[in-house]
Amino acid sequence: MAVAVIGVGMIGSALVKSLLKSGYRGNITGTDRLPERLQELGKLGVIATTDNEKAANEADIIILCVKPKDVERVLTEIRDAVKEKIVISFAAGLRLGVLRNMVPEAHLIRAMPNIAILVQESFTAYCADANVTPEDKSRAEEILSKLGRCIEMQEEHMDAITGLSGCGPAYLSIILEALTYAGLEVGLSKDVALIAAAQSMVGTGKLVLEAEKHPAEIRDMVTTPGGVTIEGLQELERVPIRHAFMKAIESATAKSRRISEALMTG
Repeated sequence: MAVAVIGVGMIGSALVKSLLKSGYRGNITGTDRLPERLQELGKLGVIATTDNEKAANEADIIILCVKPKDVERVLTEIRDAVKEKIVISFAAGLRLGVLRNMVPEAHLIRAMPNIAILVQESFTAYCADANVTPEDKSRAEEILSKLGRCIEMQEEHMDAITGLSGCGPAYLSIILEALTYAGLEVGLSKDVALIAAAQSMVGTGKLVLEAEKHPAEIRDMVTTPGGVTIEGLQELERVPIRHAFMKAIESATAKSRRISEALMTG
């Protein structure tokens, strides 16, 4: 399948690079209005152009990686080129109904990756319009799975996905930064503290995803009677850290819903 990535900013260029790194064999075209972005992609062997319509005409799957405010302009340009084709939108907050009004004959998929797309470790949730076939979904998942893990969701949950996994790297970065400075406090160098904390995050994630351990089970595996870990956990229990993260995700989800509603009426 030939893929056209419309908008090769941070997420769009990361998408292209992930496809290349995975050995994707289909033709890949990247479009943008900024020449410097296109020059970078050209060096990687990607077809680079400023012509969105031409790129969409020659593609089987079109992936929108532009800002929500630019989606209508882009879809107006490529309306005729995407008839009966798969269009995947990465534009945050834009619901399928809004996209359908712009390109009613396209097979529309709304997706929400996160910044870990840069290292092929994104969690990407997607939802599909009514005219998207099982074959369409299979083709879309072939692309999205190159970015990390992907899963189909009902659209009603997409704002919650935005608040949890879309924002998740920012939340975890706060923990990572705190652990790093804690390491400095107890005498580690900054480089060692950062690597130790980051690898602990990676390892814990793999224990959940690959070893299928529950977070509480992992905690209990590390915590022994009268040991070092329980001493640290006692201090953490003095702070309502669980409540803070729950409220953060609730607030982020509510904000995403407000943005979606504004885009629906805007």
